[in-house]
Amino acid sequence: MMGELMIGVGAITVGGFTYARRRRARLYGDLEQRLVRISSATVPHLTASFHGATPGFSDRLAVVPDLLSAGTFATLKAEAERLVAPERSFVPTHKKGGTIAYETLIASAPAVVALYHSADLKNFISRLVGVEVKPTPIYDQSSLSVLFYDKPGDHIGWHYDHNFYRGRHFTVLIALTNQGNAAGGLSHAELQVQVSGRQIAVSTAPNTAVVFEGTRVRHKVTPIRARERRLILSMTYCTDPRSRWWQGVSRRIKDTAFFGVRALWT
Repeated sequence: MMGELMIGVGAITVGGFTYARRRRARLYGDLEQRLVRISSATVPHLTASFHGATPGFSDRLAVVPDLLSAGTFATLKAEAERLVAPERSFVPTHKKGGTIAYETLIASAPAVVALYHSADLKNFISRLVGVEVKPTPIYDQSSLSVLFYDKPGDHIGWHYDHNFYRGRHFTVLIALTNQGNAAGGLSHAELQVQVSGRQIAVSTAPNTAVVFEGTRVRHKVTPIRARERRLILSMTYCTDPRSRWWQGVSRRIKDTAFFGVRALWT
């Protein structure tokens, strides 16, 4: 009797995993179709600085103020502000904050998605870092996300960005909202990086982009205070977005901390 019970439980478990896997596969098929429509219908407008000289990248870090045209920036900011119920994560002594995942943005923020996939932005990032880059896959929830620092104490401690791909991996952050009681009306949530043996603070005023090789540049964000708000568009690009099997497993495990168990079926 016990053996039959165990077999039955095992069959139900396997069936549940199979159903969840197939359901996620259908979801990603639908998201891929939406992505094609968004990319072909929406063209973001970038500032003239994108087509001129690019900043230096000798420290694997570059800061680009006034990245987007006023109209494009206003559209992106409005989309981000309309997003609700970010997935909150809390890792004791390391991280506290909210995140809107890639698949949610495809459904709810077409201008944000269009910017990530725009040829102009990809070409600009490629010129800046000195190698051709591509977006990372749709099933990676962190390929494109909006980070919410909007509750007292939201922060992330010192870390490197994990690279789950064969090629070099770059992070692009664009400040959409940054308001509070610090200097210049900004929040106290401050991006700090370690480069060339120095620790420096990077100002992230609205419409400022920060591009860095996250696997090589150690960084953190200091805690935000009450009645302050910081929304950051986070994008990742890679020279070769293919993964080895163990990299895919590592990515899924990492994503469960931010997006729950559904990440196991990505």
